[in-house]
Amino acid sequence: MINETYKARLSAKSVIRELAEYATARGEEIGYENVFDYSLGNPSVPTPKAYDEAVIRMHQDMDSMSLHGYSPSLGNTKVRGIVADSLKRRFGVDYETKHIFMTSGAAGALAHAIRLVTKPGDEVLTFAPFFPEYGPYVNDTGAVLKVVPARTEDFQINFEAFSSMMNEKVQAVLINSPNNPSGVVYSEETLTKLGDFLRSKEAEYGHDIFLISDEPYREIVFDGEVCPYPTKFYDNTLSCYSYSKSMSLPGERIGYIAVSPRATDADILAVICGQISRGIGHNCPSATPQMGIASVIDETADLRVYEKNRNLLYDALTDLGFTVVKPGGTFYIFPKALEEDAVAFCQKAKKYDLILVPADNFGCPGYFRMAYCIDTEKVERSIPVLKKFVETEYPDR
Repeated sequence: MINETYKARLSAKSVIRELAEYATARGEEIGYENVFDYSLGNPSVPTPKAYDEAVIRMHQDMDSMSLHGYSPSLGNTKVRGIVADSLKRRFGVDYETKHIFMTSGAAGALAHAIRLVTKPGDEVLTFAPFFPEYGPYVNDTGAVLKVVPARTEDFQINFEAFSSMMNEKVQAVLINSPNNPSGVVYSEETLTKLGDFLRSKEAEYGHDIFLISDEPYREIVFDGEVCPYPTKFYDNTLSCYSYSKSMSLPGERIGYIAVSPRATDADILAVICGQISRGIGHNCPSATPQMGIASVIDETADLRVYEKNRNLLYDALTDLGFTVVKPGGTFYIFPKALEEDAVAFCQKAKKYDLILVPADNFGCPGYFRMAYCIDTEKVERSIPVLKKFVETEYPDR
């Protein structure tokens, strides 16, 4: 018999993917340059040249068995050490090789981290707005995801609602900063308060509560700021990272879990992740990108275009009367729609070939997301179209 759970999901496809598919089809009709597609968070800047050169050298100079053979189940040991040294140097946390587990992107890291610290029936709390795939990531393990309502004035943590939802069944809290979809970066004040709160609940309940920190946008931060590193604020933290955004390598599927050296059982958690891999068929990510990123470990793509696009859209949206919190990072902006029903709002936008994503599945009905990882020239051309849409459809705004 076909698994009915997964079969049922065929009728509940990702709204983001559906809109991206629509934009592609519409582009075949009128030219994709005429479709203002803000649907999909696919990096739009070139991979660092140094990465490409490193991979070319590997293929030219290494023997095929060394290049293409199996790496250890926890990941290439040398690469794990290079990752640990980079994190120690950048964030002042005393990581060692034993604290790093290589994964197939941040999704693979989250798949392991959730299984590492929960069992079926446990609860995981996350904060709206949140990446919709957190639902299957958590619920398919047998744990239960529960969503804390948003604090929409700034999209920092809603601690009043968080406190009311915390209970002894909560074994993990899942955060994402810089945040998809809001672009908000959690402040040091927020992370300090979060760490203090979790420590108090660990003492009250008599068990560990792990903080799972989803960090694929960590390097995309604006206005000269730096994203505070959650591990520095709370010992029981698992940092889940991907090079998809910082190096524009989404197709290579390479990332890691970094276990805080001060976490409970820190010295064996990566080893346990290796055992988790046996059950979910992960068995270590591709060897080539592991060695590639190690060759250029502190490099990033040229990420400046995202800040330029943020500024253009934020200014245009506020001029048109939208309520929007200014993103501190990522390549997303998250305005409030001009009517209560954001799905209807985004449907109307499609008539103008503006592809916007309603935020109901992000836990914030009434809002919409724009992924501005597109050419700046296209952002600039979209602004008059956005203005025409608003003035035509919402003349009394």
